[in-house]
Amino acid sequence: MILPINTYSDPVLAVKAKPLKGIDPSIEKLITDMFESMYRAPGIGLAAPQVGHSIRLLVVDISSIEAYADFRPMVVINPRIMEFRGRNSMEEGCLSVPGVVGDVLRPSAITLRYRDEQFEEHTADFSGMMARVIQHEIDHLDGTLFIDRMDKRDRRSIQKELDAIAEGRVKADYPLARDSKRIESEA
Repeated sequence: MILPINTYSDPVLAVKAKPLKGIDPSIEKLITDMFESMYRAPGIGLAAPQVGHSIRLLVVDISSIEAYADFRPMVVINPRIMEFRGRNSMEEGCLSVPGVVGDVLRPSAITLRYRDEQFEEHTADFSGMMARVIQHEIDHLDGTLFIDRMDKRDRRSIQKELDAIAEGRVKADYPLARDSKRIESEA
């Protein structure tokens, strides 16, 4: 099922998500729906708060990027970054902030402890695009958007676009939570 994406100014995106204590059929379905919604958007990462669930769960698939075609889709539950290495700046965007991009400085490599879709614990090193996407999605779990990490001057330059998103004056090629709320209230 395609889930609508919550957008900038939605309260669920501003709170720290709660850890999962295990996997059950509802979480398995949510994972499937999150992948389907991410691919439909199209995106390369999606965190549970973006679809209205304040839990520490995210999905990533960067294989649509030619240089990362061999990467496998990944489910990350209760992530904890153990170590940061290096730094680089790159332009980022977000399904929850449609039409807005900006440069963000992040560590270029991380060591991550997390649980997979079977709730088995792993520790792994990630670098490059995978490290960036994981950090971006973990930010969602912590109530932070990429725009919160932008240089203040750059952030001011996109304020009109952010105001339009907050007021619901934005269109996307994927369902937005505001659209579904508006449709429900009109029914």
